[in-house]
Formats: sequence, structure tokens, C-alpha cells
Amino acid sequence: MPDTETVTTADVLPPAEAASNAADVLPDPAAASSAAGAAPRRRPALSPSRASDFKQCPLLYRFRAVDRLPEVPTKAQLRGTLVHSVLERLFALPAADRLPPRAKELLAPAWTELSADRPEWTELFEGEDTADWLASAEKLIDSYFGLEDPRRLEPEACELHVEIELGSGVLLRGYVDRVDVAPTGEIRVVDYKTGAAPREIGEAKAMFQMKFYAVVLWRLRGVVPRQLKLMYLTDGQSLAYTPDEAELLRFERTLEAIWQAILKAGRTGDFRPNPGKLCNWCDHQAHCPEFGGTPPPYPGWPEPGAGEETPLDRAD
Repeated sequence: MPDTETVTTADVLPPAEAASNAADVLPDPAAASSAAGAAPRRRPALSPSRASDFKQCPLLYRFRAVDRLPEVPTKAQLRGTLVHSVLERLFALPAADRLPPRAKELLAPAWTELSADRPEWTELFEGEDTADWLASAEKLIDSYFGLEDPRRLEPEACELHVEIELGSGVLLRGYVDRVDVAPTGEIRVVDYKTGAAPREIGEAKAMFQMKFYAVVLWRLRGVVPRQLKLMYLTDGQSLAYTPDEAELLRFERTLEAIWQAILKAGRTGDFRPNPGKLCNWCDHQAHCPEFGGTPPPYPGWPEPGAGEETPLDRAD
């Protein structure tokens, strides 16, 4: 679907609700763009990270997707982003060159490029030598090579942008770390995990993400992925899962229900906090009622684009 496609309320709400809520749910991006003399904006979409945010805590979704409050990345997040970038670059090399020393040679130039695009990331290292941090990234690279030999693989795509509109009108959008396609046509979806979230929580979020990608690829290609593979680079372990069509149908309905719940909250601004284990890692405690904070005034449903993921979202 073209990124410039415009949207009406009827595209994302059942007909009865679309008529009554057209004025207060979604702005008209075509009209706004015309008035500003700009190209039409991208329509709202659901990404795996933002869907996971809403499941975890609707108020967190609001802070990230609607208010777009700034968050300070951790060095671990930046390291994950860097390692993802290096693995993407590794598969762009000839197969014979995909060796650990060559991968490690890619770390410094990849960081130079990433930090040039986002100079605020370098502020985390102000006055510090990044040598130890880069060395910790090398350990993740070594862990990756302990899980598979990239010389024996020819992925169809790395960091693949995917987008599909479901029959219900929900637009799904995201980035897949890697897609492998066998000569027989079987699809494997691969995701690298470098974070240190509590395993039980992190694994549940990771599998939610993988099923999201499986639904998108199934609807795009008409083939249920044969395998969803998570590669945990911190501890050198992998987890493989085989979905089936019935399961993906159920998961598709879950995504549709999440989107409808987001739209319902978006009409009123009623994004409620849901305290849990991950609150201790939240950047927005100062604005959260659970911690004595006050959310900023609700700005209304955002301009199209609330489903976008950042490189940090994808780093995990």
C-alpha cells in the first residue's frame, strides 16, 4: 500500500461509529496536507512495538504514540541498535567474507554512521571512552556466530519494511530483522534479541512481535511462515516456533481488537495506567498518576503516523 494513501474515519471504524465520530477521532490528513501545501501524510497504523505498549499499559502507549514524550535511550539499547545494524551489513557482504573479524570491523563505522544521524545518542558517552562499550558489542557478535554460520545463508531480506491492510481496515506496519526463504518456498522469520528484559516478560513480548510479523507476511504472500526464530545474543540461545493458520487467524483478531481499543481511548483521551513489573524501567513516571505525576493535557488523536517504530524499538 502506498505510504501517501489518505484515510477517512470509515477506514478504521465500523460504519455506525464512523459516522458519529468522524469529527473527533481522526483528523483529515488530506485536508491538513492541502492546507499546508505538503504531500499527504501516512495514515495511522499499528506496529508491534506500539501494540505491545498498549497491551502493557495504555497510558504508556499515549505517552509514546500520542504525546510523543522524549525518552533517554540506555547504552544497552544503543548497543542493540548497533548490533542489528552490523548484522544487516554483514549479510550485504559476499558469503565468504561473513566471518567474526570482519563483522567486528563493521562496528566502529556503523556506530559513526548511526550517531551522525542521531548526535544526541553520543551525549550518553560524553567524557567517556566507548572502547569498553564497543567491546561488549563484540561479545554479542561472537554469540551470534555461535548460533549460526552466516556463510551458509542467503536471506531474502534484512531489516525488511512490511505493511498490510487487513480486511477490517486495520493497517499493520513494522520492520522484520531477517526473512529467509527456502528453495521450496518455506519462510523463516528471524529476530535478534540483545536486551536484558526479564526473560518471562521479554519472551512474551518477543513472541507477540513475531506473530505480528507472521500475520503480515502471511497476508502479503499467502504463505504461513514455517518458522519464527528468536536469537538471544546475550546468552547465546535460540527459540524456534511453528505457527499455523488457525493460530494466526486468532492473533489477527487480537490485533483488530487492540486497534479498536486504541481508537476508543483516542476519542476521549482515556488511556489508563496499568502498573506492573516494567514500571521501574519507565521513563515517564513523572507524568504517571501511579507515581504521583500528572499527564500533560490530552492533545487529541495524533496526526497519522502514530504506529511508527524507532530503531530503538527494533533493537530490543
